[in-house]
Amino acid sequence: MKSRDTLIRLKRFQVEEKRRRVRQIETMMAEFSRMTLDLDREIGVEEKRAGISDPSHFAYPTYARAAMTRRENLKSSIAELAGQIEEAKAAQEEAQAELQKFETLDGREKAAERSVEMSARA
Repeated sequence: MKSRDTLIRLKRFQVEEKRRRVRQIETMMAEFSRMTLDLDREIGVEEKRAGISDPSHFAYPTYARAAMTRRENLKSSIAELAGQIEEAKAAQEEAQAELQKFETLDGREKAAERSVEMSARA
């Protein structure tokens, strides 16, 4: 009986760990999206200040060019995280299903034990 309780606690821990991972990835994606928007604004401000909005122009601001590169890197990181979050959600669902299976089994066994105790008392 103790080993089943330990196993259920372990499964609950695993579910929580998977949930934390999903939240962590979602937070990172939101932060990267916010940073991308900030870089968009900074690029616009720099282009307006310089009066040049063509990145191929020889006098295009160096800071704007660097910010564009950073923005593109962030966008590719967001795309990568989108794939990771799908995997993390699938792992979370699998862990949740496993936990439910063990909790259901434990509930059945405890109900059977109670019925045995009730019949022994009668």
